[in-house]
Amino acid sequence: MAEAYRAAGVDYDVLDAAKRRSLEAVLSTLPLAGGSGARVVEETVGEPAQVVEIGGVRLATVLECLGTKSVICRDVEETLGVDGWHAIGIDAVAAIVNDLCCVGALPVSVSAYVATGHASWYSSGRHASLVAGWKAACDEVGAAWVGGESPTLAGIVDERGVDLAGSSLGVVPAGSDLWLGSRIEPGDEIVLIASSGLHANGASLARSVAAVLPDGWATSMPSGGTLGEAVLAPSVLYPPVVRSLTESGSPVHYASHVTGHGLRKLMRADRELTYRVHELLPVPEVLQFLAGAAGLDEAAAYGTFNMGVGFALYVEEGAGALVARAAREAGAAAVVAGAVEEGPRRVVLEPVGVTYTSQELELR
Repeated sequence: MAEAYRAAGVDYDVLDAAKRRSLEAVLSTLPLAGGSGARVVEETVGEPAQVVEIGGVRLATVLECLGTKSVICRDVEETLGVDGWHAIGIDAVAAIVNDLCCVGALPVSVSAYVATGHASWYSSGRHASLVAGWKAACDEVGAAWVGGESPTLAGIVDERGVDLAGSSLGVVPAGSDLWLGSRIEPGDEIVLIASSGLHANGASLARSVAAVLPDGWATSMPSGGTLGEAVLAPSVLYPPVVRSLTESGSPVHYASHVTGHGLRKLMRADRELTYRVHELLPVPEVLQFLAGAAGLDEAAAYGTFNMGVGFALYVEEGAGALVARAAREAGAAAVVAGAVEEGPRRVVLEPVGVTYTSQELELR
């Protein structure tokens, strides 16, 4: 499954091992927060966002980067003359705040990190487009953009490139439960929420596919438009869905932002449970195209790309239909896709005949 991604320069076996190697040092520092009268919720360490309790308020933090999708945007701009930087601004914020939502927190503020290799990057209209997209995303999720950092890193970042990242501070609404893996129970229903396409994961593999196509990013898609334009479709922002669910008191136990590792992320919780999926969302055309062009079988495709699933919610048995409807009312396509069962830690995707075992996702 991982061979195509390794060939593109991304080896999650190595990357995940590095994360696990850091965990002991991370955990040893947690008591230090007590010196400021705070407490780190240890169970959130290793989750997409971490929670700190201070003065009766639960604050969530996250630091995330966009990855190499900005390279795609640069290449599409240079080859097709298409300005995709507005969408990239949305993508960067989405990568940050969608992770924040995984513990049931809502974004309060966002900071930006925009690193360039040369000041000339700012000389065209791309920066204005990026700023407009970043602001539009903040407007949509209700978060203040409070500043950031914009270093010029000659020798680290390519002169034609930009490295985008950022952080967010969020708050868990008073009276709401944290969404934690320990709360998942057999019988919980799995609600899958749709993606818009590539989002920010799989960009390195998409670039390797485009590099061997005769027309590259100008390759025509079956329904019209170009591959470059399709890949740059902006990511879905999930905080409006999470806001709707927290405000209504919906019985959500856990959530997973489906990014790297594809639908293997459905077993992100460190639990010996089986996640059985009997219905999947439609696969966006661009992901079907990329998976086919890369020669991926179903197991590799669904274990690499999001394949139409951007976010997963694990909800109390019997509440799935209400949660899916609330998600749709908040503007996101959603389906009650399956359920949690007793059994070994694994993901069973019945519609495509794929099973991922515990050894295929080791984040802790």
